Amino acid sequence: MRRTTHRTALALALAALTLAAAGCGGGSSSGSGSSTGSGKGGGGGTVSPSSPATTAAADCADTAQLDAADSGRTVCLAVGGTVRISLDGTAERPWKPVAVSGTGLRATNSGFVLRPGDASAAFEAVSAGRSRLSSQRPLCAAQTGRISCKGIQEWWVTVVVR
Repeated sequence: MRRTTHRTALALALAALTLAAAGCGGGSSSGSGSSTGSGKGGGGGTVSPSSPATTAAADCADTAQLDAADSGRTVCLAVGGTVRISLDGTAERPWKPVAVSGTGLRATNSGFVLRPGDASAAFEAVSAGRSRLSSQRPLCAAQTGRISCKGIQEWWVTVVVR
């Protein structure tokens, strides 16, 4: 019976952490987050990653700024545009470097990462295509001599280049 209680408690704790992680970073009901306003017409603006994807390249952003709160979203980026990723981590829960798979994006200089655990990346949209950007970090900080979880927090964004 004791064993079942611990498993139930662990399952509830992991579910609560997952829900808390999913809700972190939103903070504002205005949708401002780390993304800058919404601009259309000739692809000259910066659009929010939460904007619905459209079929016209003119509705795609020239730049996109993404953070941990943007996980799971799809972003439309115009050819020649840039997407920048900034994931704030800690030394105890560090983000892995951002990985890219697919076509249409090429890694470019993202600048410096100043704090241990952060991940920073930038990609240039070089041709039409579809890419997936991803990273991950431990769900819980590992502490010597203490109970810890082996969960992983995953982050990913799909970038459609038109």
